[in-house]
Amino acid sequence: MRELGGFIMNILKRSILIILAIVMTLSIVGCTTKPEIETPENLEPVEEPENEVVEEPKFEPIVITDHLGREVTIEERPERIVSGYYITSSMLIALGLEDNVVGIEAKANSRPIYSLAAPQLLDLPNVGTAKEFNLEGCIALEPDLVILPIKLKDSVKSLEDLGIKVIAVNPEDMDLLKETIIMIGKATDNEDKANELIAYYDEKISEINKVIDVDNKKKVYLGGNSDFLSTATGKMYQNYMIETAGAINVASEIDDTYWATISYEQLLNYNPDVIIIVPEADYTKEDILNDEKLAPLTAVQNGEIYEMPESFEAWDSPVPSGILGTMWLTSILNEENYSFDTFKEDVADFYNVFYNFSVDKELITK
Repeated sequence: MRELGGFIMNILKRSILIILAIVMTLSIVGCTTKPEIETPENLEPVEEPENEVVEEPKFEPIVITDHLGREVTIEERPERIVSGYYITSSMLIALGLEDNVVGIEAKANSRPIYSLAAPQLLDLPNVGTAKEFNLEGCIALEPDLVILPIKLKDSVKSLEDLGIKVIAVNPEDMDLLKETIIMIGKATDNEDKANELIAYYDEKISEINKVIDVDNKKKVYLGGNSDFLSTATGKMYQNYMIETAGAINVASEIDDTYWATISYEQLLNYNPDVIIIVPEADYTKEDILNDEKLAPLTAVQNGEIYEMPESFEAWDSPVPSGILGTMWLTSILNEENYSFDTFKEDVADFYNVFYNFSVDKELITK
């Protein structure tokens, strides 16, 4: 019996050892089994992020009332613009639209600002002048928008009848100048830049009001460019320039014309304290000093005769930089409060911001 019991015990031990071996083997196999590797075949497809396309804001149709009282509906942003007026051509540069201009007024090469700020304009076809507008040439350029002075109202009507969008403008004072800038800004989807330009005017006029002497206004005579005895009346932008600079335009009471021709007797009666010669004048300061008939004038006796700088634009006209003409005259009349050196810095800043070129300040003369 004892031998049988021993035999059974041995069988049980062997069975236990075999079972343990099997368990250990299974454990080892389980620990060493390689994890399933995800291959491109069993991976879920990953969507690549698409490149975001930044679209220009949609142009919303807008209705503009121009200076002829016409309502002009602009349905799409103009890509091809014709300007038949040097004032609006300069505005288009100031608004950053020079690359959209496909036609321009005649004699563009006589205006320094184009060479300085947008020389490509000099190579464009011209559409004539306000006196001899080239209607057929304008139409041939296939413009989306044409900008003309109100004196070309017949051409405005002809273009309108052909379905061409036209804005007629008359920027003959600061308010009308601002209106013109806003009109063009809205029509071309450049309203922010237009508002920036107008904000500059408001800021500078506010500064001028702080430096002028309203209790001691000087009398100013402004001679026209073709004849010294031609002068700007109260209807002209030049009248605004003189009055804003804190002076009196001696010819402001003439209100039945724009440029008035006066006599020597009338000028002697005005007896201005200061004489201003506009840019591009056909006469000089020396011509006035050497004219014996003008010798009694206070301005002549005191040497208060100034030629407005003409190296950039005609600052006496309602171009976007016309504010510089007012600032120039303010410095002439009130240099103790607004120095000429400060004025030259302001000129450089203006053209750098709005016309994107650097000014040679040596060209800015008193």
